[in-house]
Amino acid sequence: MAFVRAAFWRRDHSGDGALQRSFWRKTRRVIAHIPFAEDLLAAYYCAFDRHTPLQVKATLVGAIAYFVLPIDAIPDLLPVLGFTDDAAVLAAAIKLVSSHILPTHRDAARNKLDGL
Repeated sequence: MAFVRAAFWRRDHSGDGALQRSFWRKTRRVIAHIPFAEDLLAAYYCAFDRHTPLQVKATLVGAIAYFVLPIDAIPDLLPVLGFTDDAAVLAAAIKLVSSHILPTHRDAARNKLDGL
C-alpha cells in the first residue's frame, strides 16, 4: 500500500513525540470502552499524514490532545459519561475536516483495531 509507505506516521517514526506516545498508551488502555475508536484512529492517521493540510492537522491534533489530556470537562474515570466530551470534541473536529479523512486513513484505522 503506497499510502502506508509514504505516511510519516509509520511505526519507525511514530514514537518520537510525546503526543503520539500518550495517544497510543491511552488508546490501548481504553479501546474496549470507546465506541468511537475507529473514528479516533482515522483522525490520528489523517493528522499525522504528511499530505494533510496544516489547518486540518491542527484541528485533528487539538481533538486528539483533548482525548489524551487527563483534564477534561467530564473525567474519563466516570463510567458511561467519561468519554462523551471526548467523543463530542472528536465528532466536531471530524465534521469540520471530513473531506480530508481518506478511505486509506479509515482502512489503516480498521487494521490497527484488528491488531489491538
